[in-house]
Amino acid sequence: MWAELICGLVIFRLLRRFFSDDDALEIENTDSGALFSVASKVEKIYDGKVYAGLRIPDADTGSREDIDMVIVTKGGAMVISVKNFSGIISIESDGSWVCNAGDRHKAERHPDPVAEAKKRVSILESYLEQRGVPLPEGYISCQVILANPKFCSIHSNYIPPEVITYDQWTVLKPEAKSLFSGWFKGGLRAGKKEMQESIHQKLNFVLSTAPMWDRLELKSNKHVLGEFLEFKGKNDDLQDLRNIKRSKVSRLIVQQFSMLGFELVQLLYSPRDFRNDGASSSEWKELTIRASTEILFQPQNSTKKRGSS
Repeated sequence: MWAELICGLVIFRLLRRFFSDDDALEIENTDSGALFSVASKVEKIYDGKVYAGLRIPDADTGSREDIDMVIVTKGGAMVISVKNFSGIISIESDGSWVCNAGDRHKAERHPDPVAEAKKRVSILESYLEQRGVPLPEGYISCQVILANPKFCSIHSNYIPPEVITYDQWTVLKPEAKSLFSGWFKGGLRAGKKEMQESIHQKLNFVLSTAPMWDRLELKSNKHVLGEFLEFKGKNDDLQDLRNIKRSKVSRLIVQQFSMLGFELVQLLYSPRDFRNDGASSSEWKELTIRASTEILFQPQNSTKKRGSS
């Protein structure tokens, strides 16, 4: 078993025993799975950097706003909301969406996803300004992607232009970059190249250090968002692990191995270097602990805590 933590993300590649069979089946169709599938394709199509699972502080409410992903290119940025809706969708007069999947006892009502995405753009803009990155008006746009192959259709006389249906999503190709530039309505139409590059660099730095959910990566390229809680184990091992924190470490690799009949865990970690735009130091440090040490992880929107040793 090995695990990896990169830039605030806890990435576990774990044996299937981490979850029971029932839990593993539930993961098959999670929103997180759809999110990372979309993120991978978005980066390839639009030649940008995706930041997924963001938890941006909202100054007005004092809480954190979950943002599925933000893609940053040299031409602008976009907040993307990924919806795993299935079946037939009706858009009500108040903007809410009613999903009728057919295999459920009753229809599901959801808040207007486009209005939610626009609200998240506003929250993100305020957060970036607080961190010293004021943006030109319209630099950040939004999009809602319906990524579930079981999505059928939208019954409405009007489909918001910010919505990309599953059928539209499947035909987008890497050469369609011109379409993406059209999505940035009111974006940075003019300005010096140096100013655009400066904004692009600052935006990437702030988003790379912004609060975000940790990511649990299982076999078969399945992902679950959640929160890395703590290490559990013997006191002397925990004492050695006291410096393994997100604020101090940018990358952590955990490897389990046997030596002379003993099961051990080796940790390789790279200290975070904020002097280089948050990039990590190239110098790796090494730590060996007992294999009985546990890693506790709590999935997003769940009260269950998962452990792996």
